[in-house]
Amino acid sequence: MASAPQEIGALLAVVFAGTSVLVLVKAWAKKIENQPKVPTARVESAERLERMERAIDSVAIEIERISENQRFLTKLLSERADAGALPRPDASRRNSP
Repeated sequence: MASAPQEIGALLAVVFAGTSVLVLVKAWAKKIENQPKVPTARVESAERLERMERAIDSVAIEIERISENQRFLTKLLSERADAGALPRPDASRRNSP
């Protein structure tokens, strides 16, 4: 049973292609296996997050101060509106002869 040279060439090509695919799949699987399961945070990222947290806290304090000022001014304006029926001291001086 003699094989034709084309059949031997095709068989070698199939064996070579199969072996190449097997080697590539094993290398890819090994690469996936060696990757860390949980990514580790770098020290720089932790420091950056700490700075961001401090900045957010300071912004929150400033916003609280602004809201306190707003409440105070609203209270003053409402008191002034209630006392608006009274004449101003400057107006009484101008009208006197």
